[in-house]
This record gives sequence, C-alpha cells and structure tokens, in this order.
Amino acid sequence: MAGGAREVLTLQLGHFAGFVGAHWWNQQDAALGPRTEGDSSPGELCPDVLYRAGRTLHGQETYTPRLILMDLKGSLNSLKEEGGLYKDRQLEAAVAWQGKLTTHREEEYPKNPNLQDLLSAEGVLNTDGVWRTRPIQNGKENSIRVWSDFLRVHLHPRSICVIQKYNHDGETGRLEAFGQGEGILKEPRYLEELEDRLHFYVEECDYLQGFQILCDLHDGFSGVGAKTAELLQDEYSGRGVITWGLLPAPYSLGEPQKNIYRLLNTAFGLVHLTGYSSFVCPLSLGGHLGLRPKPPVSFPDLHYDISALGGFPTPERPNVPSCPTRQATLPFHCSAILATVLDTVTAPFRLRSSMVPIAHLADLLSFSGRKVVTAEAVIPFPLGPGQSLPDILGQLGGTTPWTPLSACGDSAGSRCFAQSVVLRGIDRTSHTSKLNPGTPLPSALHACASGEEVLALYLQQQHPRVLSSSHLLLTPCRVAPPYPHLFSSFSHKGLALDDPPKGAAVQSIPVFGALRSSSSLYRTLGDLAEELARLDLRRWASFMDAGVERDDMEELLQDLHSLAQCYQEGNSLSN
Repeated sequence: MAGGAREVLTLQLGHFAGFVGAHWWNQQDAALGPRTEGDSSPGELCPDVLYRAGRTLHGQETYTPRLILMDLKGSLNSLKEEGGLYKDRQLEAAVAWQGKLTTHREEEYPKNPNLQDLLSAEGVLNTDGVWRTRPIQNGKENSIRVWSDFLRVHLHPRSICVIQKYNHDGETGRLEAFGQGEGILKEPRYLEELEDRLHFYVEECDYLQGFQILCDLHDGFSGVGAKTAELLQDEYSGRGVITWGLLPAPYSLGEPQKNIYRLLNTAFGLVHLTGYSSFVCPLSLGGHLGLRPKPPVSFPDLHYDISALGGFPTPERPNVPSCPTRQATLPFHCSAILATVLDTVTAPFRLRSSMVPIAHLADLLSFSGRKVVTAEAVIPFPLGPGQSLPDILGQLGGTTPWTPLSACGDSAGSRCFAQSVVLRGIDRTSHTSKLNPGTPLPSALHACASGEEVLALYLQQQHPRVLSSSHLLLTPCRVAPPYPHLFSSFSHKGLALDDPPKGAAVQSIPVFGALRSSSSLYRTLGDLAEELARLDLRRWASFMDAGVERDDMEELLQDLHSLAQCYQEGNSLSN
C-alpha cells in the first residue's frame, strides 16, 4: 500500500507512448536509485504516487510502476508480456502425473546485443571529481527499434496487454485509423481484459486521485485512448483524468495517406479525449498539427538528432530540399525530451507536501471549457556557476525563454488564461541574489527574500493578472544513461559551463516547465478544422470504412470550432 500517498494509475497506449513511457520510468527509477558522491535527495516527490509495493510468489518484495500498457503484436522484442520479475510457478508446482512430462516453450526473441552498453553505461566518479561514462555511440542508438530495447524497469505481470489483432511491423494488419482503435475496446475480449487490470490496480489503492493516459494521437491508438477515457469516466467518475496526446516529430511529405490519416486521427482523438478527460495536452517536437510540415522545435542548449528529421529547413540548413524522414534514432531522442517535460510538469500532483491533486490542477487550467492545454519548457535551465535565479530570469527580461512542445505554434504574444509552472533542480543557495549588501539591485527580482518570491514575481511580470500556480523544487531531472547524450556544455549536475570537462557525463539537469491555457489555441484548433473541411472524404474512404460515419465528420468540425471559440480573446467566457 502507498501509506497515505495519493495514488495515480498510468495508462500507456501505443508504441510512441511506449518510448516516452520507457524514458519516463527510467527517470523515476534513477531517482529511486543510489546517489552519487555529494548528491542528496530532498525527498520532495513521493514515488508511491506512481509505484506499488508487492511480493512475488517466492516472497521477494517488489516495487513496480502502477501501469497498464497496451501495444501491438511484435512490439516487445525480448520483453515477455508477463514481465520477468514474477516467476510463473506453474511449471514448478507438484505434478500428480508420474509419467513422462514434455514441456513446450516458445523460442524467445533474441536480445539486441548492440544495446548492452547502452543499458549498463552507469559511469564512474573520477578522482578529479567529474562524473564520466563511456559515450553511447550513434550506431548503437540506431539499433533501438522498440521501447523495450532500453526499458530498465521491471513491470508487474498485469501491466502489459498485447493487442494480437494488429501488427507492429509489416505492411498489413496495421492499426491505422481512429475507428479501428475504438473497435478494439468494443470487443469483449479486450474490454474485459482492460477492466480486469483496472480493477486490480484501483482496488488496492487507498487514496486514488486519478489517472494519466499517455496516448498516441497519430494512429489508431487515438481511438483506443478515446474509449479508455470514456471507460474511466463511466467507471470512476469524480477522479481526475489527464491525457497526454503524443505525436512523433515531423513527418515526410512523400507519404500522403499516412499524413491524412495522422490529421484525422489527431482531430478525432483530441475532440473525443477532451469530452472524457479533465484536460488534454498534446506533446510533440513537431511545429504544427496540420498537413503543412514545419521544422522541429529547437533548444539553445540541447542538441538532439536533428539529422534524423529528414529534409526540414532550419536556420543552419535553410536550403535543404525535402527528402524522406529517417526514423532510426528520432523516437529515442524525441521521446527522451518529452519524458523530461512530462517528469517536470506532473510534479505538482506527486509532491509529498502541498500536493496539487489532478482534479485541482485541471480546475486551474481548464475552466470555461478550455480542455486543451499546451506544454512549454526550458531544457536545461541555463544556470551557470556563481549565478543566481534572479540573475538568469532578469537577463531573460521580456524575452520568451520557452520552447513550445505541443505542436500548436509559439504562444508568444498571445493571452495566457492560466498556467501551472515548475522550476526544478536549482540549488537553494542560488534561489536569491548573491550581490553584496549596498550593491544597486539590477531588478526587482534581486530584492526578493526567497526563491518562491522570485519565481512568483517573474511570472506576474510576464503574465499580469493571470491565474498561476508555481512550484520551485530542489529535485533535478535525472538524465543518466540510457537517456541519450544531449547536453554538451553542462557539468554532471547540469550547471552551464563555457568549458566543460572532457568526457563529463551529465547525470541531472534543472528544468523549467509549464502547462498553459492560452489564446494561441484559438488559431490552432480553428486551422485544424479548416484543413479537415477541405478534405475530399471520397478519396479517404478506407479511413471512413474503419468505423467513422460522414455525420461523425460533421460533428467533429462543429466540436472543433466550438472548442476553438473557448480560446478567443474577447469571448465572454474568457473574461
């Protein structure tokens, strides 16, 4: 039992959700693990919110994610559906039959030999005080094909549910359309299996605060997510349900059917999920929800494998022609960044003290029908040696430091209605000004007596008269292997350095993350509806044949327009 913790049950639906989830659970596991020298855990986050204690049939104590995970046939590689922690004692039980016994075992999928270094690259603390590890070679990152290749966490036997009806690989038998996904949970086999797993986890909770769903939006899992959220609302009304709608980064122009399906799945998923969730937050490194591709987002101090994104022009490569997107390392890198955002913005409902329950967080962000919110982040937060929080925030001034991470465009210049902000990983000694007494103060931020005051004043300056919730945490975000090596100019504790030690491995970083409801969604949702209205549905009969009627399409457009109106500045609901 969680001993008074307000438990959350996580559901991961889809393969990209599996990638994000694998990084997310690896980060939770790293936070639970042994500390490096000089590292201390402030204990601000309660792992019992996400984890459950148990015991194997052999009496071994376990601590596993409170998780239900759905993916397709062929998506697990060497990972067994029942996991590897709880041994099945059926074969070990006494057998009354005294004759010859023959056991038939299915041949195991071979483990990827190229990934052993990736999973064991723990690193060492050298005599010079610098944490170092062997760099992960790009060739080995390219060997990652599925999320289970780099998952380091043991799962409970009730966690993994494989949808045998559809294939992960191949040209046929794919889960491509929203209607197919809805149809899965209309089948008694899969519906009963999901209900049984929900009851197993929920009934052992003492203080269940709600659910979070990590759901692929771009394929048929958008339909699975919609039916799952509907089931949660029916069975557990009054509990909070947060949905993170996940979209892989930019796509290729050379795949028109896949792009049209992605557009339709995303739109149907967003609308249906908002109907059954406390709020929905899209998460993507792409720049746009619609058909016209935009370059992926960029970070000043984070360098992910942008070469894997194909032919998208960037400031460094303005004349790159369009070419097919190479997807080898892209999911591994992009999902790591999104997991870091997720680990930060979910901190309020995982706190040991002054916890903000999921339902209260939703009330803050989604009032007046604004059930879609966006995520933004600064990764890593650029604090250098000898600098203070007022120094960095003062230097930012009126500029917008945030990188948008919901494929909904830049919110700069738009009206913010409400926000939940988390700044984590800043040492307490850097919370307030380090100026000597009598030194003229560069800004009002330097006059604040605490880090909490600094953060609150900064947010008030950026968004006056906006309903805000802010948290300043000492706990950093863990980025130890198998998290990819994305930070080249930082110390092992995430301090920005001009000349970092050669071979230094970054183990943790400070992160500035936010969830926002803003008027930028008026244009985003309206543009999405306009693109859908221009589609000739006769050309995409295969999508409609999977379980969507023409009337459903008309209703979708109306719902999108209605949802967009909630974000229009000057709307009476916004005043």
